Amino acid sequence: MKEEVRKLKEWVDEARKMVFFGGAGVSTESGIPDFRSTGGLYHQEWKFPPETILSHSFYESNPEEFFRFYRAKMLVRDVQPNAAHKKLAEWERQGKLLAIVTQNIDGLHQAAGSKTVYELHGTVHRNHCERCGAEYGFDYVYYSEGVPKCEKCGGRVKPDVVLYEEGLDMDVMNAAIDAIERADLLIIGGTSLNVYPAAGLIHYYRGERLVLVNKSEVARPLSNALVIRDPIGEVFAQL
Repeated sequence: MKEEVRKLKEWVDEARKMVFFGGAGVSTESGIPDFRSTGGLYHQEWKFPPETILSHSFYESNPEEFFRFYRAKMLVRDVQPNAAHKKLAEWERQGKLLAIVTQNIDGLHQAAGSKTVYELHGTVHRNHCERCGAEYGFDYVYYSEGVPKCEKCGGRVKPDVVLYEEGLDMDVMNAAIDAIERADLLIIGGTSLNVYPAAGLIHYYRGERLVLVNKSEVARPLSNALVIRDPIGEVFAQL
């Protein structure tokens, strides 16, 4: 075991109010592609750039192309939680973990058994009719064709994910901030800290023990952080 991982294990053992802040790198080991690394969605050719397709204005003006991309690239079936998801759920059951704050929309934390998960960017597992508010699950959109329509009123069914140009849910944001402020250990994992306002939440941390587990460099250095440059699943499997 590396010295950095040994130190993290020591901190985890002593912690009582941990918070985990995670991004796409947490799920890549489960087979879900990330956005910005080589081979990620932002490096694949498409008729329009992913940032454009995943914007509110594009969704409104070209819903057919939006849903073609959404089904092909955002909806991934038959994926399972990895060691990182499972360890976080275990810590929550032990009463050591206050919350997970995630930028991911895949629902793998809940699949692993975690209960307190603040999904900053929403989830692919919830969808709603824009006209009557009827709710639909993952499979309804996945197996639909073209623009999904509500079975009750015929309105358009929209994924409950936060698109570019849309604001974050302030109730979710405030709950995440509250958890981070109360944490005695903040672990940041699988994120480049490039996406705002989500990445700005770590500034609310008031504790002294800060950990970064990420294979690549992040957008800015984190002073006094314990940095581990290994795959997060491999690291968490040792804790």
